[in-house]
Amino acid sequence: MCAVHTFQHVGLSVPDLDRAQRFYEEGLGMKEQSRFEIPGPGIRGAILATDGGACIELLERAGSKRAATFADPPEAILSEGYGHWALGVDDIDAACERLVAAGAQVVWEPRDAPQPGARMAFLRDPDGNLIELIRPPSE
Repeated sequence: MCAVHTFQHVGLSVPDLDRAQRFYEEGLGMKEQSRFEIPGPGIRGAILATDGGACIELLERAGSKRAATFADPPEAILSEGYGHWALGVDDIDAACERLVAAGAQVVWEPRDAPQPGARMAFLRDPDGNLIELIRPPSE
């Protein structure tokens, strides 16, 4: 049996790699780890990471189309597959402000999460992707 050791990254198809990279760098403080091109299918990509190790792989390919944009998390759950990605943060309000300043839209204001003692918020990045911010319960 093969054991999984860590969560490696989330892959996200975007219409404009440079714009998406600026958003995630400004909004979440992510830093470019690598940039690449796959010439055959015409793919450009960048892998970004937070200081804590959360990674996202942004992928741009001419002719890509958005399958759906979701109004909120319950609507996303009506469509099978990935509906959002989540990041743990220390300060929900500060993280929301930083993301909004970088171009995100608030979907759900900071609120209590289903897990007792945790707080959460949902935002939409400039390309319509849902991002959940979660602050775990205080110990």
